Amino acid sequence: MAEQEHTVKKHYINVGSLIFGAILVYLILIIYSGMHVTQLAGYEVTEGSLAVDSTYRGVAIRVEQIVSANNNGYINYYAGEDEHISNGGLVYSIDESGVLSEMIKDSAAINAVLSDEALYELRSELAGFAGIYSDNDFLDVYRMQDSVKSTVRKLANQSALEDLRSISSNAYGDLIDMGYSPDSGIVVYNYDNLQGLTASGVTDETFDESTYQREQLVDGDLVSAGDPAYRLVTSESWQIVFPLDETTASAISSNSTIKTRFLKNDYESNAKVEIINNDNKDYGVLYLNDSMIAFAEDRFVDIELVLDEVRGLKVPNSAIVSREFYVIPAEYATDSNARDTAGFLRKTYVEGNPDTTEYVTGDIYNRVDDMLYIDVSVFANGDELVKPDSSDTFTVGAKEVLTGVYNMNKGYADFTKINVINSNKEYSIVESESMYDLQVYDYIVLDGDGVNDSDFVTDTDLKNGKEEEK
Repeated sequence: MAEQEHTVKKHYINVGSLIFGAILVYLILIIYSGMHVTQLAGYEVTEGSLAVDSTYRGVAIRVEQIVSANNNGYINYYAGEDEHISNGGLVYSIDESGVLSEMIKDSAAINAVLSDEALYELRSELAGFAGIYSDNDFLDVYRMQDSVKSTVRKLANQSALEDLRSISSNAYGDLIDMGYSPDSGIVVYNYDNLQGLTASGVTDETFDESTYQREQLVDGDLVSAGDPAYRLVTSESWQIVFPLDETTASAISSNSTIKTRFLKNDYESNAKVEIINNDNKDYGVLYLNDSMIAFAEDRFVDIELVLDEVRGLKVPNSAIVSREFYVIPAEYATDSNARDTAGFLRKTYVEGNPDTTEYVTGDIYNRVDDMLYIDVSVFANGDELVKPDSSDTFTVGAKEVLTGVYNMNKGYADFTKINVINSNKEYSIVESESMYDLQVYDYIVLDGDGVNDSDFVTDTDLKNGKEEEK
């Protein structure tokens, strides 16, 4: 029998293939984790303060009158807009022939270079407008244009005042009528359809600005006897009436005075405050004795009520979300004093052994009156829990909603409860009452919408609460 030769094949490990395989697995893991990491902007929680959201648009009520033109002709003004005029002071002239208007034009052409005082007045008017301009109120640009035109014409008119003496003594004197103020006050060259409004007459329709009509009085226009020549505000005492919401009404009901900030120029004034009711709606009335001249041209005034500021942890409203949690008695946890994570005995149904249980753990998100708030993903509705060392059972089903933010301190989204004590349109102030609440210097997801609990997150644009306040 021929001797058979058995050849033994030796298998060698290909190191290069192992390295390539390891790199491939590593790349796959990197790609997979990258696909499951959410790129989010973060926010560092800091302590801060917040004023009650109390910005309102009010309607101004003044002691004022419309002074009518006393003749027909071309009107020329000599008092400046918002200028205080004394009783008997010259405000305008009416020229039936138009000769005076032509002389004023010639005077303006000859004296084209304005004086330093005139330039200062124009610069001040333009600078004041630039400081309060908003794209939301573009109509104010046209009002400013009319105001500047009025100011320029007034400056030109004043240069012709010396010529009035000679004109009044020649043949044209009988054609020119002078308009003198019937009282001392502030001269305003506009009027509107809310003239004579009182606080008791304010309704929701008052604030419908689509029906608001305002007329600008322009120097050099042709007027008829009886037409409005100018508006005269005769008292520094004035009122601002504004619609009240329930929250602010409650906040100011116990105050006799309140600090008011005017958004037009950031001026602050202490005003007497009163709440009135018109047509079953509450309105606030501010009684002021100063700053009237700065708003004499305006019928609607934007104000902010400076109420007591509330301090706490300041978070953006965009970070705040709401989530449901199962509420389970702490006595059904294996450790009823558990703080972070609780264990439970859940009934399982095994054929032939109806008393079988399994051990389940869940994070504790809040604890109120020995009731634990557990994530809804831990249990199913209807699960039965067995009380340790007892035959008592509890059926899972009751839920409550918690308000919170997603904490990102650990690199993944972790819901953290918050207790909001005050808020405005952009931020909320929250307080930290327990270990389950948000803490100062925590990092939270800036935009909580679309974030899921336990999502891995990376912070691409961290914002600091102190920087936000600045």
